Amino acid sequence: MAQFFQIHPETPQSRLVKQAVDIIRRGGLVVYPTDSGYALGCHIGDKMALDRIRSIRQLDKDHNFTLMCRDLSELATYAKVDNQVFRVLKNHTPGAYTFILPATSEVPRRLLHPKRKTIGMRVPDNAIALALMSELGEPLMTSTLILPGETVPLTDPYDIRSMLEHQLELVIDGGYCGMEPTTVIDFTGDEPRVVREGLGDLSTFDFID
Repeated sequence: MAQFFQIHPETPQSRLVKQAVDIIRRGGLVVYPTDSGYALGCHIGDKMALDRIRSIRQLDKDHNFTLMCRDLSELATYAKVDNQVFRVLKNHTPGAYTFILPATSEVPRRLLHPKRKTIGMRVPDNAIALALMSELGEPLMTSTLILPGETVPLTDPYDIRSMLEHQLELVIDGGYCGMEPTTVIDFTGDEPRVVREGLGDLSTFDFID
């Protein structure tokens, strides 16, 4: 049965953050808040936890997973970007954007799109999520918490615990954090391409008409 932590959305309690990260390091599957809804997260190297996310969300092998990062300092380890793309990302992080990028060999193959060898990366504007990754010292493997047959993520931590308490180790209640998914931009082609228009504002990208 999942544990349930109430963590302050602006000043996360360090004791609870440390306990949450201990659960992640032991292979736990957690639900945590971001700036665009609640998400499922696990340790980047944990295959069993990843398989459990696939099962909960009923994802196919072509699903592009996301690495949730605390800042862009981790970018070069997991993705290949030139200076122009890096400047664009720097100007739009933290924020409600997911950037699809060519992956480096540091990314476990099971996280990659099987044909394109790409990975989604993002830096959330959420104090709890950033505190978790700061304590963890590496990105969180993440997927938006949208259940099969639904089009929007779950938003109420109590509902999440009720529905998934036997499939998770931890639910973090960080208050209401919205239900609109991130804006997704693919930087792997000759030109950037908007894959999904969501919460992130596109008007500030000069390559978009």
